[in-house]
Amino acid sequence: MTSSHPRRTAVPQASSPAKRRAAALPALLALSFAPFSAHSSRAQAPAQMQPQAAGQPHRTLQQQDIFTDAPFASCHASTVVELRNGDWLAAWFGGSAEGKPDVAIWSSRHTAAGWSKPAQLVREPAIASWNPVLFHAADGTLWLYYKFGPVAAGWTGARMQSADDGRTWSAPEHLPAGILGPIRAKPYVATDGTIVSGSSVESYHSWAAWIERSSDNGATTQKSGPYTLTDPAIQQLTGKAPLPDDTTGLIQPSVVPLGDHLRFYARSTNNIGRICAADSRDGGRTWTPPHALDLANPNSGIDAVHLRDGRIVLIYNPTASGRSPLALAVSRDGEHFQRFQTLEDDPGQEFSYPALIQLADGDLLMTYTWHRTRIRAVRLPLAQVP
Repeated sequence: MTSSHPRRTAVPQASSPAKRRAAALPALLALSFAPFSAHSSRAQAPAQMQPQAAGQPHRTLQQQDIFTDAPFASCHASTVVELRNGDWLAAWFGGSAEGKPDVAIWSSRHTAAGWSKPAQLVREPAIASWNPVLFHAADGTLWLYYKFGPVAAGWTGARMQSADDGRTWSAPEHLPAGILGPIRAKPYVATDGTIVSGSSVESYHSWAAWIERSSDNGATTQKSGPYTLTDPAIQQLTGKAPLPDDTTGLIQPSVVPLGDHLRFYARSTNNIGRICAADSRDGGRTWTPPHALDLANPNSGIDAVHLRDGRIVLIYNPTASGRSPLALAVSRDGEHFQRFQTLEDDPGQEFSYPALIQLADGDLLMTYTWHRTRIRAVRLPLAQVP
């Protein structure tokens, strides 16, 4: 694969600098999110702070929907990155419904004045786009990876780059067959510039995690895998072997540093039902066989972040089925997790496909799908992580 630097396209901004300055009131500078309760309602406005149950430690969360009105009916699979000037940039896919030909990649920028109106970032002709991933390379280039195709089993990978933190973008570059880039979660970027991306393949009968590794910003890529649980391992875990017609496996790994090595966390199919992990001690070239953690997974997306103090935080749906609740868990060893915060809990509703980063000031920032109609952002002070 050869990196290219084609023409650049400007992304529409929500307002002029003068309007943004006028809107940046002191209250917004101090707190750009509305108060958030542990149990969100289905109301149109953001939930207000509610009394906590007796004996529960106080958690201060700040929450806001990135948009309430949008030129699309459905949205999903957000990603978020902190920019060099302290702004945030989020992206997701949106259209009439997942997989429809009108589904494009959309974005919004958060400044002191709040979130900008959604702007279409890229749309492939007459085919659906999926799963955007934003991240900075070691040289400061902002990358957007995404997928396009009618279904996950037929995806082609694509990417765009920006030298000005998302104000303008290169034209899309389509990746070679078999290379998809980071499939949903942000990659791990080493200090030497090596990018270790969690990828995966969803075929009709079997799913598997793969790792893509590049030391030249994706100009060339080395791929390893597949990584999944064997049928005997699944039988030992669950007490029963997968049925012949079951779709089985792991997808969408999130790669993080852990001590002196790397670890990925991956979601699993329903007949596994656990978050699984694997380790690499050679910079992501090879990985141990995955093993299941004591964390439920209902075949729903997860994300992980390595905090600067060494702890790991996971955002996930801690349930055997459905995509509610959505919660955070923390670990000091990367293996044993303590659930400490419920972000959403509304049975029968969907809060899913989260993205999680640590900001420069130490706080956690996460975005996720809210009922498939909005993307919600939540900021959690680092002091509230136990």
